[in-house]
Amino acid sequence: MDIVVKATEVSEDEPKQVCVPGRGPIAIYFAEGAYYATDDTCTHGEASLAEGQLDGFKIECPFHAGFFDIRTGEALGYPVTENVRTYPVTLHGDTLIIQLD
Repeated sequence: MDIVVKATEVSEDEPKQVCVPGRGPIAIYFAEGAYYATDDTCTHGEASLAEGQLDGFKIECPFHAGFFDIRTGEALGYPVTENVRTYPVTLHGDTLIIQLD
Protein backbone atom coordinates (compact mmCIF):
# COMPACT_ATOMS: atom_id res chain seq x y z
CA MET A 1 0.00 0.00 0.00
CA ASP A 2 1.25 3.48 -0.89
CA ILE A 3 0.14 6.89 0.38
CA VAL A 4 0.12 9.81 -2.06
CA VAL A 5 0.49 13.37 -0.71
CA LYS A 6 1.22 16.70 -2.40
CA ALA A 7 4.72 17.85 -1.49
CA THR A 8 3.42 21.39 -0.99
CA GLU A 9 1.43 20.12 2.03
CA VAL A 10 4.65 19.47 3.99
CA SER A 11 6.90 22.31 5.11
CA GLU A 12 10.18 22.36 7.07
CA ASP A 13 8.43 23.98 10.01
CA GLU A 14 5.36 21.73 10.14
CA PRO A 15 5.34 17.97 9.76
CA LYS A 16 2.11 16.58 8.34
CA GLN A 17 -0.01 13.82 9.83
CA VAL A 18 -1.74 11.49 7.38
CA CYS A 19 -4.39 9.08 8.62
CA VAL A 20 -4.26 5.70 6.92
CA PRO A 21 -7.36 3.50 7.08
CA GLY A 22 -6.59 0.19 8.75
CA ARG A 23 -3.29 1.36 10.31
CA GLY A 24 -2.02 4.07 12.59
CA PRO A 25 -1.27 7.58 11.33
CA ILE A 26 1.94 8.45 9.48
CA ALA A 27 4.03 11.62 9.99
CA ILE A 28 5.71 13.18 6.95
CA TYR A 29 8.64 15.58 7.31
CA PHE A 30 10.68 17.87 5.07
CA ALA A 31 14.23 18.49 6.32
CA GLU A 32 17.30 19.80 4.55
CA GLY A 33 15.82 19.31 1.08
CA ALA A 34 14.47 15.77 1.51
CA TYR A 35 11.23 14.11 2.63
CA TYR A 36 10.93 11.46 5.34
CA ALA A 37 8.07 9.45 6.88
CA THR A 38 7.63 7.64 10.19
CA ASP A 39 4.80 6.21 12.23
CA ASP A 40 3.17 9.22 13.83
CA THR A 41 2.62 7.78 17.30
CA CYS A 42 5.49 8.05 19.77
CA THR A 43 6.70 4.65 21.00
CA HIS A 44 6.70 5.95 24.59
CA GLY A 45 3.10 7.19 24.71
CA GLU A 46 0.07 8.23 22.70
CA ALA A 47 1.57 11.43 21.30
CA SER A 48 1.53 12.61 17.68
CA LEU A 49 5.06 13.21 16.41
CA ALA A 50 3.63 15.47 13.69
CA GLU A 51 2.70 17.85 16.53
CA GLY A 52 6.29 17.85 17.80
CA GLN A 53 9.13 20.28 17.12
CA LEU A 54 11.38 19.39 14.18
CA ASP A 55 15.03 20.40 14.57
CA GLY A 56 17.12 19.30 11.61
CA PHE A 57 16.63 15.55 11.45
CA LYS A 58 15.30 15.24 15.03
CA ILE A 59 11.61 15.26 15.91
CA GLU A 60 10.73 15.93 19.54
CA CYS A 61 7.75 14.16 21.08
CA PRO A 62 5.39 16.89 22.31
CA PHE A 63 4.46 14.95 25.50
CA HIS A 64 7.71 13.67 26.97
CA ALA A 65 10.48 15.59 25.16
CA GLY A 66 12.05 12.44 23.75
CA PHE A 67 13.68 12.63 20.31
CA PHE A 68 13.73 10.43 17.20
CA ASP A 69 15.90 10.63 14.08
CA ILE A 70 13.40 10.99 11.22
CA ARG A 71 15.83 9.35 8.77
CA THR A 72 16.28 6.10 10.69
CA GLY A 73 13.57 6.14 13.38
CA GLU A 74 16.24 5.75 16.06
CA ALA A 75 15.20 6.71 19.59
CA LEU A 76 17.71 9.37 20.66
CA GLY A 77 17.38 9.32 24.42
CA TYR A 78 15.29 8.95 27.52
CA PRO A 79 12.36 8.60 27.93
CA VAL A 80 12.05 7.05 24.46
CA THR A 81 13.93 3.77 24.15
CA GLU A 82 12.08 2.04 21.30
CA ASN A 83 12.67 3.15 17.71
CA VAL A 84 9.81 4.41 15.55
CA ARG A 85 9.18 2.75 12.17
CA THR A 86 10.25 4.63 9.03
CA TYR A 87 8.97 4.41 5.46
CA PRO A 88 10.58 5.16 2.08
CA VAL A 89 9.44 8.38 0.42
CA THR A 90 9.77 9.06 -3.31
CA LEU A 91 9.19 12.47 -4.91
CA HIS A 92 7.56 12.42 -8.37
CA GLY A 93 7.06 15.96 -9.63
CA ASP A 94 5.06 17.61 -6.83
CA THR A 95 3.74 14.32 -5.42
CA LEU A 96 5.16 12.28 -2.55
CA ILE A 97 4.69 8.52 -2.55
CA ILE A 98 5.14 6.86 0.85
CA GLN A 99 5.62 3.09 0.62
CA LEU A 100 4.01 1.36 3.59
CA ASP A 101 4.68 -2.25 2.57
